[in-house]
Amino acid sequence: MGLFDQILGAVSNSTQPGGLDNLVNIATTVKQLGNGVGADSSTMESVLSVVGKQIQSSLQAKQATEGSEAVQELVNQFAGTSANFEAVSSLFSPDSQAQLAEEATQGTNLDVNKIQQLLPTLIPLVFSFLQSGGSPLLNKFLDADGDGDVDIADAIKLASKFLRI
Repeated sequence: MGLFDQILGAVSNSTQPGGLDNLVNIATTVKQLGNGVGADSSTMESVLSVVGKQIQSSLQAKQATEGSEAVQELVNQFAGTSANFEAVSSLFSPDSQAQLAEEATQGTNLDVNKIQQLLPTLIPLVFSFLQSGGSPLLNKFLDADGDGDVDIADAIKLASKFLRI
């Protein structure tokens, strides 16, 4: 089952945490963040793609050293639609944050400072997105043996289109 199928399953399953309301909040927040820094949806998709891949790598490393429960606890602790600087520092050292911001500027009209301003909100959004699908979605995201096509930006873009946001 693909990532978007997991999302649709979460939307249709009222027992899943977050569900449709959570996806609407995430997509709306991403749109507002983009508007706040003068970024269109394709720019935000590019930024989310880079951020999502780096979050994936960081969570995979955490899973390898501390286990799946530690990753789930981290996601649960920082999931949300509000800025949380501790979420950023829990995943990335200051040097890694700067490198991530630099990488995310490639192909966008955003500078490093704007990307760094977005990180404290984007990371909790990605966590909230993963939480909305429950553990199966998080496990799919962390699956290092998969085809490597997991891209959080594509999944949020599809969810936004599905929800017409």
